[in-house]
Amino acid sequence: MTSAAGLETLIKAQAYGLGFDLAGITHLAPAESTRAFRDWLARGYAGEMSYLLRTADKRTDARLPVPAARSAVVVAMDYGGREPTGPVARYARGDDYHDVMLDRLHALHGWIESHLRRDVLGRAYVDTGPLLERDLARRAGLGWFGKNTNLIHPRLGSFFFLGTLLVDLELMPDEPFESEHCGSCTRCLDACPTGAFVDERVLDATQCISYLTIELRGAIPLELRARMGDLLYGCDICQDVCPWNVKFARTLREPAYRPRAAVAAKDARTLARDLLEMSEDDFGKSFKGSPMKRAKLRGLKRNAAVVLGNVGTHADHEILARALDDPEPLLREHAAWALARIRG
Repeated sequence: MTSAAGLETLIKAQAYGLGFDLAGITHLAPAESTRAFRDWLARGYAGEMSYLLRTADKRTDARLPVPAARSAVVVAMDYGGREPTGPVARYARGDDYHDVMLDRLHALHGWIESHLRRDVLGRAYVDTGPLLERDLARRAGLGWFGKNTNLIHPRLGSFFFLGTLLVDLELMPDEPFESEHCGSCTRCLDACPTGAFVDERVLDATQCISYLTIELRGAIPLELRARMGDLLYGCDICQDVCPWNVKFARTLREPAYRPRAAVAAKDARTLARDLLEMSEDDFGKSFKGSPMKRAKLRGLKRNAAVVLGNVGTHADHEILARALDDPEPLLREHAAWALARIRG
């Protein structure tokens, strides 16, 4: 029979074998970042992400989502911080990481049951469940909270996804990551084009380009449009400038995250024009299984109009003028803004 300590080692080894780049274990308990999270919500920094407020009680106590669970296996998967910058954030260029990681966490769960030769109650989460996964990851020894709010690992940087498998097993926890290694560096805070960082480790999401291009459903505030530059979906700037990524970011190794044809090697202007001309059917085919579907085509066309307003030329007049007749008011408004910018 496997000893408790031996089981933890085997679980983490299996996680690495499934393609995860980091793995750690922690007990379930109230989140240490509860006060900061609730204060963040109270200040309105979550914007339209009302689901965070609705699930706040569960998120701040990891014992609540699966009451019978006792331990969390927390994993990380790198998505290639060495890939070139572009109009789409690196994480969203390939297949949806939720699907990729959930499949492997389910496989890990299955392996645990097979190894123990019994059913093990468990549930996997990747970004969409009521958990503060970053908090669990720090307690599982996977890194510290950077000043840009990302979890940073001292040998991997921050270009990775987090996932969690909650299980009803009393597993020996790893040592939490107690120290932080940002020092006096403020490169991430200084580089943000929209000034979204209210303070160190405090992000006003409503000012963040990732929020504006993905989560926001309505019009992008006028004062922020020009600052978006050529960024069409998401933003990597605060990670790009981080010294830990400059030194330790990896090349892309996971085939599932390789850029799909619809975005691969396209500059911002080309991709923006493609999206403005795209039908719902073409969008469904080109972005099936992509994280970019979260913004829906209307949101991507809105973003595309802003990008052309920032980097377009007089050659883009015609495509933007056609957008003025689109049945979608959101697109018409942003296309008019873009035309005014180009003519200005």
